[in-house]
Amino acid sequence: MDELLQEIDKFLPCKTPDLWLQNAVENPELMLIDHANCEKKAASTAVNLTFRYIDNFDLLNKMSRLAREEMRHFEQVIAIMKRRGIVYRQISASRYAEGLRALVRANEPDKLVDILLVGALIEARSCERFARLAPLLDAELESFYLSLLKSEGRHYRDYLALAAAVEDRELIDRRLTVLSERERELILSPDSEFRFHSGPVA
Repeated sequence: MDELLQEIDKFLPCKTPDLWLQNAVENPELMLIDHANCEKKAASTAVNLTFRYIDNFDLLNKMSRLAREEMRHFEQVIAIMKRRGIVYRQISASRYAEGLRALVRANEPDKLVDILLVGALIEARSCERFARLAPLLDAELESFYLSLLKSEGRHYRDYLALAAAVEDRELIDRRLTVLSERERELILSPDSEFRFHSGPVA
């Protein structure tokens, strides 16, 4: 696991700010609600890819497994919410995923490559945040978030491997430079509302 986290630290353009960690500790209800939403969205993205790229059997298998795992995580999050008496209510989405997807190119195969690289960044960031948050939370949430690291890390690697099967490594690295710079901006710049993938809220 240490090797995975070191790999992710090298992959991501920056570390999560300490202020965001403080925001999360101070807003556990919002964190869990948005975490549940993130798991649903991740599953939805994976399922959508299985409809759009039906000729890619490796993608179909990896995304099918990913969707099942994300929905299982969703079930685990809402079970924790139920035990804690947290009402699952509608909240606005963060700017993070949309900010990254705004850079996705329109034509194939560039579009698929960008979608996969955005997926890798999102999964890597989730993994990094779970690892950094876990020691700051109560025993139940610490154990739960640490249990997610292996699967989230595999999802990050799966997205990268699928992109590498479509595009040359040098071109992927160039594209990651562009996407990573946007990711850095979204993670480090102040945000108006706390969310699981938000920037820090003063």
